[in-house]
Amino acid sequence: MALINPHINFNGNAEEAFKFYKSVFGGEFSRVVRCKDLSSDDFPIAKEDEDKIMHIALPIGNNTLMGNDVPSFLGRVNENENRSKISVSAASREEADKLFNGLSAGGDVEMPIGDSPWGSYFAMFRDKYGIEWMVEFATK
Repeated sequence: MALINPHINFNGNAEEAFKFYKSVFGGEFSRVVRCKDLSSDDFPIAKEDEDKIMHIALPIGNNTLMGNDVPSFLGRVNENENRSKISVSAASREEADKLFNGLSAGGDVEMPIGDSPWGSYFAMFRDKYGIEWMVEFATK
Protein backbone atom coordinates (compact mmCIF):
# COMPACT_ATOMS: atom_id res chain seq x y z
CA MET A 1 0.00 0.00 0.00
CA ALA A 2 1.23 3.49 -0.80
CA LEU A 3 2.15 5.91 1.96
CA ILE A 4 1.46 9.63 1.93
CA ASN A 5 4.30 11.75 3.28
CA PRO A 6 3.51 15.47 3.57
CA HIS A 7 6.23 17.93 2.54
CA ILE A 8 6.20 21.54 3.77
CA ASN A 9 8.12 24.58 2.45
CA PHE A 10 9.39 27.20 4.90
CA ASN A 11 10.96 30.68 4.65
CA GLY A 12 14.13 29.94 6.62
CA ASN A 13 12.64 28.46 9.79
CA ALA A 14 12.26 24.78 8.80
CA GLU A 15 14.71 23.60 11.46
CA GLU A 16 12.89 25.52 14.20
CA ALA A 17 9.51 24.21 13.04
CA PHE A 18 10.72 20.62 12.82
CA LYS A 19 12.24 20.76 16.31
CA PHE A 20 8.80 21.89 17.45
CA TYR A 21 7.10 19.01 15.59
CA LYS A 22 9.62 16.58 17.08
CA SER A 23 8.75 17.87 20.58
CA VAL A 24 5.09 17.06 19.90
CA PHE A 25 5.36 13.75 18.01
CA GLY A 26 8.63 12.45 19.46
CA GLY A 27 11.10 10.36 17.49
CA GLU A 28 14.31 11.31 15.76
CA PHE A 29 15.07 12.96 12.43
CA SER A 30 15.93 10.39 9.79
CA ARG A 31 17.63 13.01 7.59
CA VAL A 32 18.83 16.58 7.88
CA VAL A 33 20.57 18.05 4.83
CA ARG A 34 21.64 21.68 4.71
CA CYS A 35 21.99 23.59 1.45
CA LYS A 36 25.76 23.89 1.97
CA ASP A 37 25.99 20.08 2.02
CA LEU A 38 25.02 20.06 -1.66
CA SER A 39 27.14 22.99 -2.80
CA SER A 40 29.46 22.34 -5.74
CA ASP A 41 30.86 24.15 -8.78
CA ASP A 42 27.86 22.87 -10.75
CA PHE A 43 25.38 23.76 -7.97
CA PRO A 44 26.62 26.87 -6.13
CA ILE A 45 24.76 27.91 -2.99
CA ALA A 46 24.34 31.59 -2.07
CA LYS A 47 25.96 32.61 1.24
CA GLU A 48 22.55 33.51 2.77
CA ASP A 49 21.24 30.00 1.97
CA GLU A 50 24.17 27.89 3.22
CA ASP A 51 22.65 26.99 6.61
CA LYS A 52 19.08 26.65 5.37
CA ILE A 53 17.51 23.21 5.36
CA MET A 54 17.47 21.52 1.95
CA HIS A 55 15.71 18.43 3.33
CA ILE A 56 14.53 17.33 6.78
CA ALA A 57 12.52 14.21 7.59
CA LEU A 58 10.72 13.18 10.79
CA PRO A 59 9.22 9.67 10.78
CA ILE A 60 5.76 9.57 12.40
CA GLY A 61 4.31 6.08 12.57
CA ASN A 62 4.57 4.52 9.10
CA ASN A 63 4.77 7.95 7.43
CA THR A 64 7.31 10.75 7.29
CA LEU A 65 6.79 14.49 7.64
CA MET A 66 9.29 16.25 5.37
CA GLY A 67 10.22 19.84 4.70
CA ASN A 68 12.76 22.37 3.49
CA ASP A 69 13.59 26.05 3.43
CA VAL A 70 12.95 27.75 0.10
CA PRO A 71 16.26 29.07 -1.29
CA SER A 72 16.34 32.86 -1.67
CA PHE A 73 16.50 32.73 -5.50
CA LEU A 74 13.03 31.12 -5.52
CA GLY A 75 11.42 33.89 -3.44
CA ARG A 76 9.20 33.36 -0.40
CA VAL A 77 6.27 31.06 0.18
CA ASN A 78 3.04 32.75 1.24
CA GLU A 79 2.62 31.59 4.83
CA ASN A 80 -1.01 32.71 4.91
CA GLU A 81 -2.14 30.93 1.76
CA ASN A 82 -4.74 28.22 2.05
CA ARG A 83 -2.42 25.23 2.04
CA SER A 84 -3.69 21.70 2.18
CA LYS A 85 -4.18 20.58 5.76
CA ILE A 86 -2.18 17.78 7.35
CA SER A 87 -4.61 15.32 8.91
CA VAL A 88 -3.46 13.26 11.89
CA SER A 89 -5.48 10.23 13.01
CA ALA A 90 -4.97 9.76 16.75
CA ALA A 91 -5.21 6.34 18.45
CA SER A 92 -7.14 7.73 21.47
CA ARG A 93 -8.81 10.86 22.83
CA GLU A 94 -5.80 11.35 25.09
CA GLU A 95 -3.41 11.27 22.14
CA ALA A 96 -5.69 13.64 20.19
CA ASP A 97 -5.64 16.08 23.14
CA LYS A 98 -1.82 15.83 23.41
CA LEU A 99 -1.33 16.46 19.68
CA PHE A 100 -3.87 19.30 19.58
CA ASN A 101 -2.44 21.03 22.66
CA GLY A 102 1.13 20.66 21.41
CA LEU A 103 0.67 21.59 17.76
CA SER A 104 -1.80 24.44 18.30
CA ALA A 105 0.34 26.19 20.95
CA GLY A 106 0.96 29.72 19.69
CA GLY A 107 -1.20 29.15 16.61
CA ASP A 108 -4.75 30.00 15.56
CA VAL A 109 -7.52 27.53 16.39
CA GLU A 110 -10.27 27.32 13.79
CA MET A 111 -12.18 24.53 15.54
CA PRO A 112 -11.19 23.55 19.11
CA ILE A 113 -10.86 19.88 20.02
CA GLY A 114 -14.18 18.33 20.87
CA ASP A 115 -16.93 16.03 19.73
CA SER A 116 -17.86 16.77 16.14
CA PRO A 117 -21.33 16.63 14.55
CA TRP A 118 -20.16 13.65 12.47
CA GLY A 119 -19.28 11.58 15.53
CA SER A 120 -15.51 11.92 15.91
CA TYR A 121 -13.29 13.82 18.32
CA PHE A 122 -11.87 16.57 16.09
CA ALA A 123 -9.91 19.84 15.90
CA MET A 124 -8.73 22.11 13.10
CA PHE A 125 -6.09 24.84 13.43
CA ARG A 126 -3.04 26.61 11.99
CA ASP A 127 0.18 26.17 13.98
CA LYS A 128 2.55 29.01 14.84
CA TYR A 129 4.42 28.38 11.56
CA GLY A 130 1.28 28.81 9.44
CA ILE A 131 0.83 25.08 8.73
CA GLU A 132 -2.77 23.88 8.81
CA TRP A 133 -3.62 20.73 10.75
CA MET A 134 -6.60 18.53 11.55
CA VAL A 135 -6.45 16.12 14.49
CA GLU A 136 -9.11 13.45 14.76
CA PHE A 137 -9.91 10.41 16.85
CA ALA A 138 -12.60 8.26 15.26
CA THR A 139 -14.72 7.23 18.22
CA LYS A 140 -16.70 4.67 16.23
